[in-house]
Amino acid sequence: MKNLNYNIILKPEKNGGFNVVVPSLPGCVTYGRNLVEAKKMAKDAIKVYVASLLKHKENVPEDSSSYVANINFELPIFGRQIKYA
Repeated sequence: MKNLNYNIILKPEKNGGFNVVVPSLPGCVTYGRNLVEAKKMAKDAIKVYVASLLKHKENVPEDSSSYVANINFELPIFGRQIKYA
């Protein structure tokens, strides 16, 4: 058995909980009420997604050689207020 590595993006929702996206698996999205549940749901979603790829004899991508980073920068304001998402 081979261990696969996947990066996930956890985005807090306005009404609570977290949406989870797996960038290297297009359409692999799930939700959890808290971080622990969100990570568990992500793992379950990845298992199902990869199982489907294997069933259909498709390539199984992974993130073993990719990196995740944040970039912070100042946004210049040109005489108007900017609404942030």
